[in-house]
Amino acid sequence: MLTRRRVLGSALAAPAILRFGTGTAHAATRLKISHQFPGGTIDKGDFRDRLCRTFAQEVAKRSGGEIAAEIYPNSSLIKTNAQFSAMRKGELDLSLYPLPYAGGELPETNIGLMPGLVSTYDQGLRWKTHPVGKALTDFLADKGIILLSWVWQAGGVASRSRPIIAPEDAKGLKVRGGSREMDMVLLTAGAAVLSVPSNELHAAMQSGACDAGITSSTSLISFRLEEVAKSLTSGAGASYWFMLEPLLMSKASFDKLPKNQQDIIRVVGADLEAFAKKGAQDDDIEVAKVYEKAGAKVSALDAATVAKWRDIARDTAWKDYSAATATSANLLKLASDVAA
Repeated sequence: MLTRRRVLGSALAAPAILRFGTGTAHAATRLKISHQFPGGTIDKGDFRDRLCRTFAQEVAKRSGGEIAAEIYPNSSLIKTNAQFSAMRKGELDLSLYPLPYAGGELPETNIGLMPGLVSTYDQGLRWKTHPVGKALTDFLADKGIILLSWVWQAGGVASRSRPIIAPEDAKGLKVRGGSREMDMVLLTAGAAVLSVPSNELHAAMQSGACDAGITSSTSLISFRLEEVAKSLTSGAGASYWFMLEPLLMSKASFDKLPKNQQDIIRVVGADLEAFAKKGAQDDDIEVAKVYEKAGAKVSALDAATVAKWRDIARDTAWKDYSAATATSANLLKLASDVAA
């Protein structure tokens, strides 16, 4: 039986390239889609890989085979952190990419993981239709990136030792936060921080270089962190950690396409947002089952605890981000105006 686990395990061992499109060899447009997540099938495995495969299948179908796409999971084409820059240069067509991973290159993108700023999926998805959405998409377009699908994910904490629930629980531990701003909050709470992409967390925790990792529910499952964790703090009911992890496209690649193909790509990207929300929320529930089965202690967050993290973030990360650039200050103000 082809289980989700077996799909993920085999995909980690052997990166695959999947081509979509009739008559691929003669297609008018061939696109390369890279991401860091384990490969699976169109209906099994990490929902982010499945989203990319569904996108490729749909654009091929709706274009009558004029658009063909190749999927490169596991960062098998381009290393994780280099994918954003590669899109800006036109060297990569698309990536499902954690936006704050680009923070070293464009600090404004750290808005995609600002602790305590987004507290529900609906709040995050409302950005698209509020002024913050236009401001962010315009900023990205000016930097060579088109945002096609708004994908938000809640996160939790996998720990090799004690649970990290309240900020004081992180004191003395080496923790991966996932963004510069999350790291600032952790440092204020007394933790040491480690900056690695989520696909390197398992090795870091296994070696002892990292005591705990904060990442999305999907990554907590897909990267098998239950194998190296004794406790999990779930973000299913409440979370201070919401990451914007959209499907992005190189503007250079997009601008080369005829308008009918551009329209197809934009429509398919928007159509997949409901799929992404469901996939993320399903994994918020599934992650507790996976960790309980592995023998880990599972804890939950409540509103009062989330507020403690948010209070630290407002005094540290929010202020630091707002002071970085005029664009950062505007994005934070506009995002703060979107009600939870």
